[in-house]
Amino acid sequence: MTSDESDPTRDGSPASAPDKAGDGDHNDGQSNDQLLVLPDALRAELKEPIGPIETDASVLLADVDGPLIAVGDVVTYHLLEAGRTPDVALVDERTEREAVGDEIQAAVTDDIHLEAVNPPAEISVDVIRALREGLAREEPTTILVEGEEDLVALPAIAVAPEGAHVVYGQPGEGMVHVDVTDDHRREMRDLLERFEGDTERLWTLLEE
Repeated sequence: MTSDESDPTRDGSPASAPDKAGDGDHNDGQSNDQLLVLPDALRAELKEPIGPIETDASVLLADVDGPLIAVGDVVTYHLLEAGRTPDVALVDERTEREAVGDEIQAAVTDDIHLEAVNPPAEISVDVIRALREGLAREEPTTILVEGEEDLVALPAIAVAPEGAHVVYGQPGEGMVHVDVTDDHRREMRDLLERFEGDTERLWTLLEE
């Protein structure tokens, strides 16, 4: 690695014009609504990794045999550098609340397909719709998030298809690799139920 900014341990914990998620049939005028808010009581719990941690993207990818969802700029960058374009990538041009370096920014935003608004410590209607649209597309999809994308790792695991893999950053340690199982999905649904907000609407959006 050439600089701290390209260190996979620095990511936060998860050339056509991009579209706004929620456009068309899904646009009800509330696409940027707040959906869930992270309660203070869960912050410490969410610092624990959900899966094993890897610092070498090539080693991680050796165990990936299904759809790949990446949450975070540095994680996405290292997967791209290792030769694998994620099926869905969520980036916000930041790592640990600071702007990523030019090399990473250029690599992960080279081909943005969707944009979504998702404020820090929240999960929005907008980003959930973008996630669902990205998962439904046959081609790899990059979602540029205005705000923060970290928490989207949780609904991504909850809704990931059978055999999918979700990778997100664990600050100071590396890339967390979740080989999604039914147990993981149940765990994430139980966790999201403990957020403040409209979980019933979340499940409806995830199942659209």
